[in-house]
Parts: sequence; C-alpha cells; structure tokens
Amino acid sequence: MSLAPAPVPPTSPAESDLVRAARGLPVSRTPVWFMRQAGRSLPEYRSLRAGTVMLDACQDPDMVTEITLQPVRRHGVDAAILFSDIVLPLVVAGMDVEIKPGIGPVIDEPVRSVADVDALPSLEPEALGFLQTAVRQLVAELGATPLIGFAGAPFTLATYLIEGGPSKEHARTKAFMYAEPEAWGRLLDKLAVSAAIFLRAQVDAGAAAVQLFDSWAGVLSAADYAERVLPHSRAVFDGLGDRERGERDVPRIHFGVGTGELLPLIGDAGADVVGVDWRIPLDEAARRVGQQRSLQGNLDPAVLLADRATVDREVRRIVEQGKAARGHIFNLGHGVLPDTDPGVLTHVAELVHELTAS
Repeated sequence: MSLAPAPVPPTSPAESDLVRAARGLPVSRTPVWFMRQAGRSLPEYRSLRAGTVMLDACQDPDMVTEITLQPVRRHGVDAAILFSDIVLPLVVAGMDVEIKPGIGPVIDEPVRSVADVDALPSLEPEALGFLQTAVRQLVAELGATPLIGFAGAPFTLATYLIEGGPSKEHARTKAFMYAEPEAWGRLLDKLAVSAAIFLRAQVDAGAAAVQLFDSWAGVLSAADYAERVLPHSRAVFDGLGDRERGERDVPRIHFGVGTGELLPLIGDAGADVVGVDWRIPLDEAARRVGQQRSLQGNLDPAVLLADRATVDREVRRIVEQGKAARGHIFNLGHGVLPDTDPGVLTHVAELVHELTAS
C-alpha cells in the first residue's frame, strides 16, 4: 500500500489553498476555517478576555493578534479571521455603541429620520492605525497562512442603526427603506464608504482575503435586495480598487444568513466566493451561483453538538456536495456556537483534510 504524498506547503498566503480555492484553482486539499473560530468556544479566549469589554479588545492590537491566532494554533485551520466586530467602524467613527452580553450591539440613538442619517459621523482612515498594527503583527506571525479581513455589509449595519439593536423582524428597517428611499440610499452610501475604508486598511496592511458579512440580508425579497441593497454592497467591493490594475486584488467572500434565494445576486455584488448557510445543499447552491464563483460553507453549527458519527456523516456529505462548485472552502453555515467542544472543531478540520488530500 503506497501513501499519498504529503501536500507541499505554500510559501506565501497568495499560494495557499484558501486563496487558490477562492480563485477556482486546483488545491492540495479543501481549505477549512470556521466563522467565529476565535471566540467563546475557546477557554484560552475566555481567559484572555476576562474583564475586558469586547469593543475595547477589538482596538487592542496585541489582544487582537493573540485572539486571532488562538484557533489557528489549536485547530490547524487554513486561514485566520481577524478578531473584530462588524460595528467597530461605527464606534471608531464616534458613535455610541455598546455590545451587551446575551443581546448584541445596542445603539443609544437609533437612526429614524433623514436628519439622523445626515448627522452620522464619517470614518476617517487615520483612525485605523490600531487595526493596521494588528494586521501587520498577524501577517508576520502567520507566515504562509492567509489572514481574512472582514467588514459588516451596509444593509446589516443599517438594521442595527435603525432598530437600535438586534431584531427578528427588522420591521423598522424595512419600513424606513420603503418610506424614505432617498434617506435610505444616503444611509447605505455612507455605510458602504465606511466598510470600504475598513477593508482597505486591512488589505493594505497585508490581509490576503476579505469577507463581507451581510448577516440579515435574508429578510429581504430578491427584488428588494437587487434594487435597494446590492448596489451598495457592490460599492464596498468596488471601493477596494480597480482589480484589473492590480489594486488590492485579493479574493472577496460575501456571506449572508437565509440567503438561498439571493445567492446569484450576492455573487453579482462582486464576490469571488459566495458564502452559503446550512439551509441549502452546496450542489444546489453551485447550480444557482454558477461556475464563475467558488462557494464557502456550509455545515450547520448545531451539528457540532451532536455525536461524532453524525458530525462525520454531515462533513462527508458537505465535502461531496462541494465538488459541484468551481472551488470549495469548507466552513460552517454561520458562526461557531459558544457551547461547541473545541475538540470537535479540530476533528472536523482534520477530517476535511483527510478526505480531500490529493
């Protein structure tokens, strides 16, 4: 019995399996990372974060560096995701935002009028020195392992600003979108500029890929998304620069929850990789998205709480279905749940590598 040759390790993030899969190029094995891989499921994270407010931790370069590296060391994943929060650009710009435990981001003064939109402070690139310091430190530590930068998409940030915090129905948001189309457009324009500035800072400091999180876009119809949201998400990616001239030509991942009916549109916003949640099989997602883009996903995070046989069965199913895509990055269909056993995440990463090693 002959053993398959060990994969040749990449010498730079640009040659990594994650970047190659994102571009639809051959890989030595399917790359794996997990949304929210850095966070509450890790005891070392809880120990380090004890007594530190979330948004303060996100602005401490040394703490950001250590937290981002923790799951790479523990799980052997193929990418690091910057430890941050989608509301951080709002905070840095000067807005009063608090992340309340068990609730999420809470806005003291929600946006409810045209005047509120016009009064929103702008994010200045000069305020992001701490972010670039953290990214540079991480790139130096990670070597050939790519760092994924990220930002919140305009629509999702708008929901927090208008609702004043998390919402199930997003009724105020949609009412504002319908009733105040001009103000809505100005609001999302501002948020798109902010997100582009936030991503540019990360890429300029060395991030090898970016992900735009549009967590709540799934509450919209395809028609509303196409008309009222997609142009602003596209503006974020366009704001990175002209790729044909080599300006920040890094893979762009676009992810939302409950977006099965929006997948082709999410790709049209400018993504190289479309993130898929657990509600739709990857082979069907590949049919909807087409072969011009890769896919990321899509294990249900709740599966990680089940028995090992169930975990293995579901991982094998997703690996098999992912073969229908131009390229596949194995991930969850949303973030790691806090009660997840870290050992299960390590096992999943090892199993995907074992199943797909060429």
